[in-house]
Amino acid sequence: MFSFVGRTAIKEDRVQLRMVIRNPRGALLQDQGVEFYDCKLTLISLNACLQNQSTASTLTMNGHATAAMENGYTNGDHFEVDPRNYDHVVRVADTIASLINMEQKPTIGIICGSGLGELADRVTETQVVPYSKIPGFPGTSVVGHKGNLVFGKIGDKSVICMQGRFHPYEHGMNLALCAMPVRIMHLLGVKTLIVSNAAGGINENFQYGDLMLLKDHIFLPALAGFSPLVGVNDPRFGQRFVSVHDAYDIKLRKMALKIAEKQNIRVHEGIYVMSGGPQYESPAEVKLFKTVGADALGMSTCHEVTVARQCGIQVLGFSLITNIANLDADNSVEVSHEEVLETAKEASQRACNFVNEIIESI
Repeated sequence: MFSFVGRTAIKEDRVQLRMVIRNPRGALLQDQGVEFYDCKLTLISLNACLQNQSTASTLTMNGHATAAMENGYTNGDHFEVDPRNYDHVVRVADTIASLINMEQKPTIGIICGSGLGELADRVTETQVVPYSKIPGFPGTSVVGHKGNLVFGKIGDKSVICMQGRFHPYEHGMNLALCAMPVRIMHLLGVKTLIVSNAAGGINENFQYGDLMLLKDHIFLPALAGFSPLVGVNDPRFGQRFVSVHDAYDIKLRKMALKIAEKQNIRVHEGIYVMSGGPQYESPAEVKLFKTVGADALGMSTCHEVTVARQCGIQVLGFSLITNIANLDADNSVEVSHEEVLETAKEASQRACNFVNEIIESI
């Protein structure tokens, strides 16, 4: 039998809960503190953190009202939100909207890749919502991803910026969950999505710190059946069979190329391939990707773009080339996440200036 201890503290503006869960041998499975803001909340079932076991524990707490998650929602890293359930996603979006003073709906969404969180620092009139304060929101564990939703302005445009994304390898290849923030952006008013990532260069003409505009992609997980659209489809999200032949808006790409020329920065167009990760690709895999026409590779982005297109959001994507992929198995040069972050840091100023002018021109 699993043991569960819950302690609550009701403060002026929030309810605090501490959960300590042990297995029958007394080993600690979870020790987590969470907070619920402005809510009348019923927390039911902790089976997500009991490795598919269940308890009969039910807690009922009274607070004020924004994040009522009565249909299986819990807060923090463990939750029971179904990212394919339209009503669940609407409730998460409503919760986020209630946590900020949203005078204008955001029309542009930005997803920051590894080491590119500085993009969010360009936002003015900011309102920041940590992911940990959003019931049903996943967490991010990768260095270089802060884990904040940043609302505000760039120029005269209202934006919402994800300062840190969710990689499928962090969440058991649950691509629908990892792409859920895009559906939330759509519900909050976003019409244009700018996605960025740190990527390894395959194209021999690429150099460290170059930018590559995505003109197409190879979505390897989806080819293996791991698509964010797999499973029950609610037509309120969009149609079941989504065309991605024009996933990356050609007008936005042309505008971005003109801005790159004006700013005198190296920007290419190319094809991005998404692998599952988290291990880096082998030289043989890189050769395979090169053979099929890929110019850069990474572990993100395609699931977000697919969901954006289902929602009718126009997309501009770009990769910051942070390393050059190794095609030689006898070459002992290794890629590290630290190298990726260092290159991203060096090039972030240039990338931010580029994105800023794009947003102001939309």
